Amino acid sequence: METFPTRLSVNINKVATLRNARGGSVPCPVEAARRIQQWGADGITVHPRPDARHITYDDVRSLRPVVHTEFNIEGYPSKDFIALVLAVKPEQVTLVPDPPNVLTSNAGWDTIEEAERLRPVLDQFRQAGIRTSLFIETDDALIRAAAALGADRVELYTEAYAVGFAKDAHLAVAPFAEAASTAHSVGLGVNAGHDLNLRNLAHFAASIPHLAEVSIGHALISDALYLGLQNAVGQYKEALRPRN
Repeated sequence: METFPTRLSVNINKVATLRNARGGSVPCPVEAARRIQQWGADGITVHPRPDARHITYDDVRSLRPVVHTEFNIEGYPSKDFIALVLAVKPEQVTLVPDPPNVLTSNAGWDTIEEAERLRPVLDQFRQAGIRTSLFIETDDALIRAAAALGADRVELYTEAYAVGFAKDAHLAVAPFAEAASTAHSVGLGVNAGHDLNLRNLAHFAASIPHLAEVSIGHALISDALYLGLQNAVGQYKEALRPRN
């Protein structure tokens, strides 16, 4: 399967959620990662949380030798999370400001207020050779502050785009296109994720300059229930195909 300028990283948390609902080892996140890569995904994303309600720290360790594309570990920079990332050495770590009690990521970093917390963590990962990304909203000042902290990339938090897409797709995407241009201008790579799906992804990818990667989990795994996992990966990849 082709690789396009915008790469698809599949978040497999929901595979682990289904396994954990029954107990045991089925479905297996490691086997899912093998197949998802075989079917054309450009990377695998996981977001382990302290309560282990989906992907566990043991899953993350088991996935490392299997992920031969790009491994992206997301999470809140607790002491245990930092230790896990340094031990596993993924290609990318995405820091997300979601404390242990939240259901899902629902805000980006305030990179000005949280600068003193984030800077030493970013430094640790940089020294270990791990690319860093900060989950962030479309605020120009916060994006510039992320660059000043030494992050390699930002991941644009796209819930607002997904909510606004049905009403006015062009209006909804405009702040994200501006944010991506700002990020690129200060030397940051641009990732994106949260609530991107087969209805809104193609428009987003076509509208955002310098978009390196999207991370998609819940929607893709949900679609796989109807389409099959291989077909779902293929359709999400096709949505990222450049349009003339």
